[in-house]
Amino acid sequence: MPDTVPEPSIETLRLFVATVRLGSLSRAAAEAGLAQPSASARLRHLERQLGMALLERRPTGSVPTDAGILVAEWAAAVIDVADHFRAAVGALRRERTGRLRIVASYTVAEYLLPAWLARFHRRQDSVTVELEVANSAHVVQRVREGLADLGFVEAPEVPPDLASRDIATDELVVVAHPSHPWSRRRSALPAASLAAASLVVREVGSGTRDSLERAVAAAGIGPLRAELELGSTSAVKAAVLDAAGPAVLSALAVRAEVATGQLVVVPVAGLDLHRVLRAVWSGQHPLAPVAAAFLEGLPPVAQPAAPGPVSG
Repeated sequence: MPDTVPEPSIETLRLFVATVRLGSLSRAAAEAGLAQPSASARLRHLERQLGMALLERRPTGSVPTDAGILVAEWAAAVIDVADHFRAAVGALRRERTGRLRIVASYTVAEYLLPAWLARFHRRQDSVTVELEVANSAHVVQRVREGLADLGFVEAPEVPPDLASRDIATDELVVVAHPSHPWSRRRSALPAASLAAASLVVREVGSGTRDSLERAVAAAGIGPLRAELELGSTSAVKAAVLDAAGPAVLSALAVRAEVATGQLVVVPVAGLDLHRVLRAVWSGQHPLAPVAAAFLEGLPPVAQPAAPGPVSG
């Protein structure tokens, strides 16, 4: 009888290919929105399924074995076919149903998309829009899998296999409860003091977390210290309002609380916290007409207004 070859999941193959491409399991796990132990367990299971070692784990990263190089090439081909199949079936279903599937990061979903969707509905009231809210890493995964027509991310970089368009600019700001010592500063907080403080932060895979960590690294300080790690912008903001500690959030997300004095913006010296918000879609296939129509109706890219004066 011929050998029975196991069939690994597309998600596991995608993780393995990303590990080979990036040379790091931790970076591949972050790209996939997975915790590193979970990602490591998936790849060990893949090796057991195939009955061969695919990676050599070294202190500097993960290097594919000779067999791993071949498997990665074959897996990439399988992933391309699976992505094409999902996108084609999705396009066929949308043509039949007039449906637009959007997956968006928290800041875009909560503070920008409601107005954009209302404007789109006035022009295209026959289109059903489905919205999923997730962190930027998960947005990328859903678009890659053909489970969303259009994604919106806050991450500083877009993976090379996705097409993208800048749709807005944003600025991260440091906010603290009025009782926090930083709220009474009369000068800008040194960037090193921010990196050394215990912060309330978003989870790994969040565009806000990624943007902050890259800004800190670019300034030559860090790493960050996390007092609390929470899974949504609203949760982080609630923790700061409860005086759990300062946080770095989008100016869009804290505008109301700053205006009413519930939160205080703390200026920081020597740290660039500006970022670009982007729409993303599959780079392997043309953008669906209904998604293209939605993008064309978005307002021109403009810098958002500052969240308000510093109190204290």
